[in-house]
Amino acid sequence: MAMKLWASSTANAIKLSRTKAAPLFSFSFTRCFSSVLGGLKYSSSHEWVKHEGKVATIGITDHAQNHLGEVVFVELPESGQTVSKGGGFGAVESVKATSDVNSPISGEVVEVNANLTGNPGLINSSPYEDGWMIKVRPSSPSELDELMGPAEYTKFCEEEDAHH
Repeated sequence: MAMKLWASSTANAIKLSRTKAAPLFSFSFTRCFSSVLGGLKYSSSHEWVKHEGKVATIGITDHAQNHLGEVVFVELPESGQTVSKGGGFGAVESVKATSDVNSPISGEVVEVNANLTGNPGLINSSPYEDGWMIKVRPSSPSELDELMGPAEYTKFCEEEDAHH
């Protein structure tokens, strides 16, 4: 606990923040060097969803990429494949571990971020913008209502980190 307080105080003192100013989002929460953006929905397996019109963009959260460390490889599905809520659609390999990535909603993959093939580090440097993973046409938009909002996700991460 003392180390968390020291790290947080130090980050505030030197004005260290990983949050980028982004006009697309209304606000952000910064906790323990991780950003949680407004306007997104979050899953308990640390994926985010941005729903716009008929398409939902999905990626892994800043919290998740912080825990993974330097991302060195990303495995993604192909356009046209279907994903199921809670089911795996790819993997992220870092210098620490390989982790499955689960879809927070069901639907058809309509676009894949091909930039991640040559530059998987985009997940570290820009998890909510350039590091998005897939775009999905939701088959059951009501699944979005079951996901956490920014404040809920922030609390979830704090509680999860307190248990580790």
